[in-house]
Amino acid sequence: MTDAALLAIDWGTTNRRIYVIDAAGIVLARERDDCGILTMAGGDFAGEVAAIRARHGDLPMVCIGMIGSNRGWAAVPYVACPVGVPLLARTLHWMEPGRTAIVPGVSIMANGRGDVMRGEETQVLGAVAARLAPDDSLFCQPGTHCKWVQAADGVIVDFRTTMTGELFALLRQHSLLAELIGGRVADGPAFRAGVRDAAEGRLLGDLFGVRASHLLGLRPPEDAASYASGLLIGSDVREQGLGTGEMVYLLASSDLAALYTTAIEESGARVAINDSERAFVAGVMAIWSEAHAS
Repeated sequence: MTDAALLAIDWGTTNRRIYVIDAAGIVLARERDDCGILTMAGGDFAGEVAAIRARHGDLPMVCIGMIGSNRGWAAVPYVACPVGVPLLARTLHWMEPGRTAIVPGVSIMANGRGDVMRGEETQVLGAVAARLAPDDSLFCQPGTHCKWVQAADGVIVDFRTTMTGELFALLRQHSLLAELIGGRVADGPAFRAGVRDAAEGRLLGDLFGVRASHLLGLRPPEDAASYASGLLIGSDVREQGLGTGEMVYLLASSDLAALYTTAIEESGARVAINDSERAFVAGVMAIWSEAHAS
């Protein structure tokens, strides 16, 4: 692939995305697999990197995400907020000087609360760099662990992680509700009812009510999963205290985008959906370019 200039690896806990990018930031090829850090037999990350280069070209590489955690290739220290592209570029962890780098994660400590992220910062800063969102923006990145990130003057100044997706998965697998909420979640009347009920701030009781309503014939069993999801996502949104008319920039490319859009709009705020892949690639290119600026 003669036009390729850079390999970018979004290396998560359970999945991995590989992007082959040209000098203009155009994705020439992409590959997705389940070779996350927890599935790496023997932890031979150097061997995996060599195999990726064998498939896609002997190119410089930037690795982002959990690859930089204490379970990954190297335990790369977090950098503390406020964080922008220049700071990430200066603190790249070089596995091979000038050739293979890991982007550090971001941390925050405020009012006795700590939080961390690895990978999401590249998307947020990429969205700002690509002008997908203004320098002063609130971002939402739905997922197993949803991130709410505040940017100001083009840098990340605050963020909060919520375990919304993980809690839903645990309820589906190990709770009293497991037999009821294994079905498909969809944006519809049941999901929206859950979002509206979440606004009352009675999540724990309302979750038990999913089972009680089934036993008493108050809600069709096929609605249980969507309603429970609405409760959790609605509670997630409620915690953010969004103002009426406030804009939230959603970085998502899955069904979660529609669900979070509904929940955010039900709260009275507004949503702009951004292409998370485009934001990620723009972030990688901005960090790489800054690191190699003369």
